[in-house]
Amino acid sequence: MSVTESTGTDLTRLLHEGQKFSGPADWLTPIRERGAQGVAGMPLPTRKDEAWRYTPLGFLDENDFRPSTAGAPDALQLSDIAGLLLTGFEGDRLVFVNGHLAPGLCALSGEPDGVEVSALAGGMGEVSQELRGHLGRIAEERHVFSALNAALMSDGAVIRVPPGVVRERPIEILHISVGSQAPGLSHPRHLIVLEQDARAGIIERYCSLGDNAHFNNVTIEVALGAGSELAHARSQEEGPNARHLSDLQVRLGERSRYRLVLAALGGAWSRSDVRVTFEGEGANAELDGLMLAGDKQLNDVHLDIRHEVPNCSSRETFKGILDGRGRVVFDGRILVARDAQKTDARLSNDNLMLSRSAEVDTKPQLEIFADDVQCSHGTTVGELDGDMLFYLRSRGIPQVQATRILCQGFAQEVLDRFDNPALRERASEQLAARLMQKGVNPPDEGGTGSGSIR
Repeated sequence: MSVTESTGTDLTRLLHEGQKFSGPADWLTPIRERGAQGVAGMPLPTRKDEAWRYTPLGFLDENDFRPSTAGAPDALQLSDIAGLLLTGFEGDRLVFVNGHLAPGLCALSGEPDGVEVSALAGGMGEVSQELRGHLGRIAEERHVFSALNAALMSDGAVIRVPPGVVRERPIEILHISVGSQAPGLSHPRHLIVLEQDARAGIIERYCSLGDNAHFNNVTIEVALGAGSELAHARSQEEGPNARHLSDLQVRLGERSRYRLVLAALGGAWSRSDVRVTFEGEGANAELDGLMLAGDKQLNDVHLDIRHEVPNCSSRETFKGILDGRGRVVFDGRILVARDAQKTDARLSNDNLMLSRSAEVDTKPQLEIFADDVQCSHGTTVGELDGDMLFYLRSRGIPQVQATRILCQGFAQEVLDRFDNPALRERASEQLAARLMQKGVNPPDEGGTGSGSIR
């Protein structure tokens, strides 16, 4: 089926309604038309689709999502979002409210380094012709939601770092979802281009003001030129009634280096799709991720690492923490093409289960068509170390507190990979607060929950 029942979210209606608010930029018309055709021709994913087998979409029937409009950004002041800002952050900040740029909340240094920072909807001046040519060529519409993003892209950051420029100050892209009477649906679209030998850091953060239901459907396109380097940090800390779907697609030129650190901590339903394609020899990608799933929370990560050329390396390390009836889905695929000799690729997924009611479905995959490679993958599903728990309790630490200490220690390996100290501190604080909020308790007696390795 291509739409849901009338009691829920009708994608065809969303398409027609959203086109009224999609903005006047004529140069986006071909991409939007292509996306609209995709929405009309693609079915809604079901459990019969392997990539969506463990990702239920029942929330679409339970909520009548409506397109978020640009009305909210002007209503917020800096004092309203003070609790969401990074303490001591030294960098530039772009703020989007319900998917639309909020100029009054942004902070740009105006460094004369030639870095181009603009917004799709024109709120920061026109997007250059050169950057316009990149949009829509990096990301493919892989499912109906990415097609919906292409058709209805509301706004987003457009960033270009010129050849040889080293951008010392990171650029933060902060998304804030503000509740309204009807559950809102936003379609942010970001484009990040680093030219030859450029270097930069990008921080993406997704937060909520209030507990209202909303759905962020995000697409991020990244292109790295020869010898460039991008440190990309992503933190999803949305409210308990949020739904979050992101499609990140990255293309790597020769000798480029891409580092991604993802902390998916919030939302009732969260899915992160990541595709990295090696297009030039000598490139390297390192991806680290943390997934937290408390009671009734779903956290899903799908990796697609495509080694298309020789002499490249990749490493992926992802961890999950589950409690109550939480659920984690991890699907990690490494493809080594026939010509991609001398590939070095390693993938691991470790999961910590604190409840017999929790469930993890993990599927690490290697598809190798070359014969001179070094590749490995592995996954673990287990409970807290009983000896460590006993040690802490013997030092007078209550069992609940000892459990939380060990959970944070398990997660800290990933969080420590955040380059920016302000973000690293924020992520650690968010994890601690959410472990407390979700009531993370000592492991159930009698074993852990359901773990499936496919």
